Amino acid sequence: MLRLLNIELHKLRYNRSAKIISIIYFVLITFIALISSIEFNFGNFHFRVADQGIFNFPYIWHFNTYVAAILKLFLAIVIVSMVSNEYSYRTLKQNLIDGLSKREFVLSKFLTVLLFAAISTFFIFLVSLILGLSFSDYNELGIILSDLEYIGAYFIKLVAFFSFCLFLGVFVKRSAFALGFLIVWQIIEWLLYGLMKWQLFKDTQIADKVSIFFPLNAMANLIKEPLSRLGAIQSAANQLGENFNKDYGVGFFNVLIVLVWTALFIYWSYAILKKRDL
Repeated sequence: MLRLLNIELHKLRYNRSAKIISIIYFVLITFIALISSIEFNFGNFHFRVADQGIFNFPYIWHFNTYVAAILKLFLAIVIVSMVSNEYSYRTLKQNLIDGLSKREFVLSKFLTVLLFAAISTFFIFLVSLILGLSFSDYNELGIILSDLEYIGAYFIKLVAFFSFCLFLGVFVKRSAFALGFLIVWQIIEWLLYGLMKWQLFKDTQIADKVSIFFPLNAMANLIKEPLSRLGAIQSAANQLGENFNKDYGVGFFNVLIVLVWTALFIYWSYAILKKRDL
């Protein structure tokens, strides 16, 4: 496996655009720290974002992984271009001539996906830990270590999303079209949800239960939006007579759905490559 991973890293070492995009991605994640410096002053009213508890343990694990997951499209560009370049520069055909099997080719790409996801996960863990230790009102070890399942969910979410991008790269062959198809697929999921909600079932609950099986929606459900979990938001909602009964946890069933989709994306990538005449 190390041999296969070394092959991919060797290719990426000479891919200038992949380096630039990856650097931008990690720089943007570090910009989460800049949120702590945002302040609003309106006369006698003083508002500092960091004072609202977004960097408190264990909430910070939820907040930071949710924000960082929004930026995953940057690494998705690297994954898609990594596959499409194999077709553009005919390195895939050359690799197969040199003795690399199609199974090993897909495995090498998936190992790269795992590596990118692992590095990104460790990076967001480190950034969150530093910010939490710097700004959190709660620094007890038990509190710091609670809610770490969001870090695990972040890793699974990235692996699944990058596997989807890998599949699109193999299926479409061109990075621009693959990324375009990714956007189109998101729109398709929204349209299917709307169709179920307003035409087929005319029931929001049934539509919600069915839509959890959509790939991108399942990935999104791994880490739900954290803002309504903040104490200030909860208090404001209670004063307005609204209550948030939302489950913010990482659900086992949703993790299972995402893992199944991940396995399918990798299998379909191999199946397409196996049948395709190169």
